[in-house]
Amino acid sequence: MTAMEPATLLRCRDLVAGHGKNAVLRGVSLDVRAGESWFVLGTNATGKSTLVATLLGILPPLGGEAGLGAGTTRGDLGYVPQRADLVKNLPTTPHELVLLGLVGLRLARVEREARIAEALEQVGLSHALRADYWSLSGGQRQRVLLARALARRPRLLCVDEPMNQLDLVTERAVLELLARRQRDQGLALLYVTHQVALAAHLATHVALVHHGGVETGRAAELLAPARLELAYDAPVPIAPYPGLVGAARGGVA
Repeated sequence: MTAMEPATLLRCRDLVAGHGKNAVLRGVSLDVRAGESWFVLGTNATGKSTLVATLLGILPPLGGEAGLGAGTTRGDLGYVPQRADLVKNLPTTPHELVLLGLVGLRLARVEREARIAEALEQVGLSHALRADYWSLSGGQRQRVLLARALARRPRLLCVDEPMNQLDLVTERAVLELLARRQRDQGLALLYVTHQVALAAHLATHVALVHHGGVETGRAAELLAPARLELAYDAPVPIAPYPGLVGAARGGVA
């Protein structure tokens, strides 16, 4: 790596990903560097979430190699799942859930509390610090999960279908927040979605999951009509994404 080259935060070579002994994806190679926006695209049940879980070490690789770049630690990672797998009759608050995101980080109590307050403020939920988590709307609960990841102040943030329950105004605000983190702090994004139009606006790189493999490369190449039609087995028109007209790759305008 040269002095001017962004740091590699996550990488894999000839990765085989799957569950148990059943391989879902084979031969995956990629490097995620600081400031990049990687969008993981593909139809349902093709292995997008399996790929990300393996890259993050949640699932063990069935072959090949996957790991963090030099100088990157587990503390540099933030993860936003599609939903929180919590027992619904278990009392909890946004404060308690965001605090869980700091597990493994050696922080003084004052610093922990400052990060929790900051993260909830960033997602517009500072007023709900001690509220009943289950009294919040689905979109608000999703924002709590984002705050839990942001409280770690990650260098690499992985988000798995994060916008499913957000209205357009909130979605725009969240995307602007992530874009600011990229511009100001070099945050790298690994973004799982089925929204090709969103990737066309914001991705710098794409991992296109289809037919048991993953094509990786720059967004301009992977989002070409012929490549998308091969992956989706049908033409994929890319319409303007609601609320993001004028946005540029790598961040919201």
